[in-house]
Amino acid sequence: MMCLKKTINQLGAIILTSSILAGCGGGSSSPPVVVTQPPPVSLTPEREGQSVARMWNEVLLLAIRNDFARPTIHARNLFHISSAMFDAWSVYKPQTQGFLFGNEVAGFACSSSDFDLPSDILPHQEQAISFAAYRIIQHRFIFSPGSVQIMAAADALMLSLGYNLDNESLDYAQGSAVALGNYIADCYIEFGLQDGANEPKFYANTSYQPVNPPLVLSSSDVGNPTILNLDRWQPLSIEGFIDQAGNRIDEAPTFLSPEWGQVVPFALSDNDKTVFARDGFDYQVYHDPGMPPLIDSALSEQYKWGFSLVSIWSSHLDQNDGVMWDISPKSIGNISEFPQSFEEFNEFYKQLEGGDPSTGYGINPITNQPYEEQIVPRGDYTRVLAEFWADGPESETPPGHWFVILNSVSDHALLEKRWAGVGDILGPLEWDIKSYFAMGGTMHDSAVAAWGIKGRYDYIRPVSAIRAMADLGQSSDPLLSSYHINGIPLVENYIELVTETDPLANDNPQHIGKIKLYAWKGPGYVIDPLVDQAGAGWILAEQWWPYQRPSFVTPPFAGYVSGHSTYSRAAADLLESITGSAYFPGGMSEFEVVANDFLVFEQGPSVSMTLQWATYQDASDQCSLSRIWGGIHPPIDDIPGRIIGAKIATDSFELVQSIFGQ
Repeated sequence: MMCLKKTINQLGAIILTSSILAGCGGGSSSPPVVVTQPPPVSLTPEREGQSVARMWNEVLLLAIRNDFARPTIHARNLFHISSAMFDAWSVYKPQTQGFLFGNEVAGFACSSSDFDLPSDILPHQEQAISFAAYRIIQHRFIFSPGSVQIMAAADALMLSLGYNLDNESLDYAQGSAVALGNYIADCYIEFGLQDGANEPKFYANTSYQPVNPPLVLSSSDVGNPTILNLDRWQPLSIEGFIDQAGNRIDEAPTFLSPEWGQVVPFALSDNDKTVFARDGFDYQVYHDPGMPPLIDSALSEQYKWGFSLVSIWSSHLDQNDGVMWDISPKSIGNISEFPQSFEEFNEFYKQLEGGDPSTGYGINPITNQPYEEQIVPRGDYTRVLAEFWADGPESETPPGHWFVILNSVSDHALLEKRWAGVGDILGPLEWDIKSYFAMGGTMHDSAVAAWGIKGRYDYIRPVSAIRAMADLGQSSDPLLSSYHINGIPLVENYIELVTETDPLANDNPQHIGKIKLYAWKGPGYVIDPLVDQAGAGWILAEQWWPYQRPSFVTPPFAGYVSGHSTYSRAAADLLESITGSAYFPGGMSEFEVVANDFLVFEQGPSVSMTLQWATYQDASDQCSLSRIWGGIHPPIDDIPGRIIGAKIATDSFELVQSIFGQ
């Protein structure tokens, strides 16, 4: 059995703390880095059992948590730094080629020259890896809001390893590992300045402009009176907006990375790329999923069904509704196929009760024992999922979160570190270097593909669509009041019209004929999240909120396709490929949740529980559903992201294997 818990890495007197799955939310936090004068280092990190690559990955994850919440940019950071470490390691492995060092990538050449290899390569590998990672972190995070903390952690690790921070030589001709690491870092820094990310201008958009004015969200603003196009993304104006890493942003956040399809990928192929011109800009799209359902299209019913499902599922966020679920692998997981068209989605997602057609597993194939039932209130489970997989404050964002999962898998005592499940058991350094390189490339390609699609289709989010449709009325019955062809569909007990006798009309006759939803009642009912719960009840649709903090509400970019679904399925499939097993070590992974000591949006859960997954894909599938319960994505965004993620993982692993010569 695998258990995801908090880990502490001790590097001499430096304490780097990271929460396993902190990027999943759940109120987990990353305490500050504590730096004291390091003692002399007598053992290499490899001999202590933890590789130097792992140490730098932990520093990088800490850096991401202390930066702005930018999943695309951090997927790229994770890839470039992991790749630089791989290049530094591979120089001392003549049978293994590097990625950028000694090669030309997308027209950028990082030249190399030979030198005599030392007889004892490990100390030189560690030194080259460290200087490569250190210099790129210095460059990429210098303007981060937490730059002081980040640089303190990076400096402390270098000093604890006995390295001279001031050695900036690039001349490795005589075999200097320090200069080699600096040179490789310099190549990646220069490569990053021209790879299409627009790093020199702080990743600013060059062309994209939203077609909709912002939706103002506050306790006094209702509905969506400013929207112009119900198919396109709408910015949000939130007083006191706090991003997913806990940074206050005074201005309405702009669309993050709508032009990210222009960034040089890892394994994505031109054969999978389509170019779409809009407003004078060419959007590059890999694995194009096609147009999502539009409000006035032949798929308008799928549009209405998908967004209305989000409001219905928000009614599941109440621990007192009396619904109990078995949340163990006995009942949840083991999805065998996905719907292949939007018209089939209503057969996959359970509109009223929530969830999907997963069948669970009869036995744990590793232990040959049945999985034990775990019965909990549905309203506790759904809220835990929504926060666990969210990108709440102090998050390492989804791509970083999957690195944390990778680290937890690598740490498991039952994992035999045989690459792809075959061959010799690898040492900690080789395993970490190879797995980080593979995961980094996969997460970067997921960002390039998903955000290229987001920019091209510019699709609306639930908070905008639900409010906008409800403002128009209902689309179910022309004979009833408030009919509009583009209104929200009525669903008995979940989406109805306010009548004269309705409590919502008491002393407020102006509400008669409006749309009401049976849903999570919103942050206005949570004054103190330590003791308050909003619960579910009838509210005016014009006041519907996602299950998120009122200072955040929804990520600042388009919904289609889901980044979480793309990242998660790609990472899950990659983990299966590199470990050689679909199952977590021991046949199950767990995360302990303590009653009334986990949720941060409101009080809860009412009972302790253990989140469990048999396979990597089960974890990915659960992540995807959590975004619907959280009010962030409709099903429309989800399945295409999962399908694309699977394709990315396949292509990425094939390229990795060719680079490794396997």
